[in-house]
Amino acid sequence: MSHTTLLLIAFAGVATLLLLILRAKVQPFVALVVVSIGVALAAGVPAADLVKTIEEGMGSTLGHIATIIALGAMIGRIIELSGGAQSFAHSLIDRFGSKRTPLALTVAGFVLGIPVFFEVGLIILMPIAYGVARASRKPLLVYALPMGAAMLTVHAFLPPHPGAVAVTQAIGADQGLVLLIGIPLTAIVVLLGYLVSRRMTRREYPMDPTVYAEVYGDDAPAADVSEGGATPAPGAGTSGSAKPTTDDGHGTAVLTKPSATHTTATTAGPAEVRPPSFGMVLALIVTPILLILLGTLGQNLLDEGSALRAVLTVLGAPMVALLIDVALCAYFLGARRGWNRSRIAEVMGSALPPVAMVILVAGAGGVFGKVLVASGIGDAIADVLDRTGLPALFLAFLMALTLRAAQGSTTVALITTAGVLGPLLERADLSTGQLSLVALAMGAGGLAVSHINDAGYWMFTKLAGLDVASGLRTWTVLTTTMGVIGFGLTAAIWPLM
Repeated sequence: MSHTTLLLIAFAGVATLLLLILRAKVQPFVALVVVSIGVALAAGVPAADLVKTIEEGMGSTLGHIATIIALGAMIGRIIELSGGAQSFAHSLIDRFGSKRTPLALTVAGFVLGIPVFFEVGLIILMPIAYGVARASRKPLLVYALPMGAAMLTVHAFLPPHPGAVAVTQAIGADQGLVLLIGIPLTAIVVLLGYLVSRRMTRREYPMDPTVYAEVYGDDAPAADVSEGGATPAPGAGTSGSAKPTTDDGHGTAVLTKPSATHTTATTAGPAEVRPPSFGMVLALIVTPILLILLGTLGQNLLDEGSALRAVLTVLGAPMVALLIDVALCAYFLGARRGWNRSRIAEVMGSALPPVAMVILVAGAGGVFGKVLVASGIGDAIADVLDRTGLPALFLAFLMALTLRAAQGSTTVALITTAGVLGPLLERADLSTGQLSLVALAMGAGGLAVSHINDAGYWMFTKLAGLDVASGLRTWTVLTTTMGVIGFGLTAAIWPLM
């Protein structure tokens, strides 16, 4: 089959995928599997080999990433339900001081965003932003915008988040190097995003009266944001009180600093325990990262056959590092603070349902990538892209950004980009460091252009009380700016690799 025919099939497949997800509202996992089967048959993959191709694509992808995503979700869930996330955020606010509270919440979003999924992190930290905005009588967006953008940045760039894990596996990058390069790179993107957000939030934006009342008090502004009315200054129309809203189903769960003790049920009865300390939470977040980095350094710096290298290689395997951290979290945040074994098992189990579909989507993306390779479409795309003369780094960013803008999901955009560009990257014979930068460039593309087809956009704007136009002017512009900054940083580092 000619390259032109294969490229037309690939184009039709991607277009069909977008139509199924956007227009027909088909679940991405189902859409990816259906399109993969259609593309395979149209491209001439023998019917007898179809099932085998699908199984190989699903198995090779999930064999590597399913355990990592599941263990990462367990760590985040334990930190969340133990009160560690709230305690960590409030400790940062105390350390930074009231004048730098927006920066403190941004740092909290960055650090907690590593083990906690974006949506969960937003639910945990947004009530804290509500409480700080109420106490300071400043616009909520001053605190919420850089905090939310920091969490989304980590979600797009770094393992153990599903898109980043899938990309590193698909293109053969090293997760340790991705973390080693990606953590400081992401920190710079978050810091620059914080500075950009400070300028963006100098003006006020219309705010939903219900959210306004929830944050600042019972006297909501009279302006109707659906009609584009201007929101009065945060203190206007309120009594100036900072009392929390009542729990009427619409109130915020946590608006004030958690008390020094809270009740935890055990088999022996209720017990008063202190919330986890700042140092404890930070240590548990950093532990798997350090283990993975040590494993990477051991493989690059120690002699082959060295006993220390063998130990570090095992401990630094992402699955092992996360498994160790799950055990540490279960003990220090659970058992030592009064949770019995049943409670620990229940918390770990509750982390899995929310990520089950994410894991399946990642597996289906692996199927799509396998079909592209088995059918010869991957080589045809690689030939065309090779002739453009564009650098692989730029192609990775541009394709991820385009797919992200088209269909909304960061994870789907990253997985699809990795599948399409895989053959080109193999042909380019890039070093491990260069492949790691390509993975980060894809993450930059996956961060950008969060708009009305992205569930994260709606989640943030609804919690922040923004209308569609204000969300596009703030959230969309900021995430796109940070994505471009992230790509610029990867391009700047490229010559050093």
